Amino acid sequence: MARVVVSADYDAPPDRVWAVLEPVEDHVEWMADAEAIRFVTEQTRGVGTAFECDTRVGPLRVTDRLRITEWEPGRRMGVRHEGLVTGTGAFTLEPLDGGRRTRFTWEEELIAPWWLGGPLTARVAGATVMRAIWRRNLNRLRPLVERAP
Repeated sequence: MARVVVSADYDAPPDRVWAVLEPVEDHVEWMADAEAIRFVTEQTRGVGTAFECDTRVGPLRVTDRLRITEWEPGRRMGVRHEGLVTGTGAFTLEPLDGGRRTRFTWEEELIAPWWLGGPLTARVAGATVMRAIWRRNLNRLRPLVERAP
């Protein structure tokens, strides 16, 4: 299992950051590794929402199946990975400076299938490649949450 945690501080209140995170279908705008998102439930917000995400990391392409397991507007969105890669993840928003700024923390615990090298691949990918990609994603998110409403 690989545990990956990245975070960034934004000059925006948590409700503004949440407004960008809430529409899951728009995550492709700031996640460089996410190519397309398709809902597999009629529901598109909240606990129980399920979707597929076409993901590309270098030459590797997979369709990740995810289900939202936590939904606390302005605070936390949790998911369970149910595809080839399994595990859990969450976005957590923490107010800073009296709520004027936000710390966004992205954490995942992932298990890769045996044919991708299993735990060893997950540890190496988590420690290097995924952490770098997710840091870049948080940088891509910055202008979306910091621009004036």
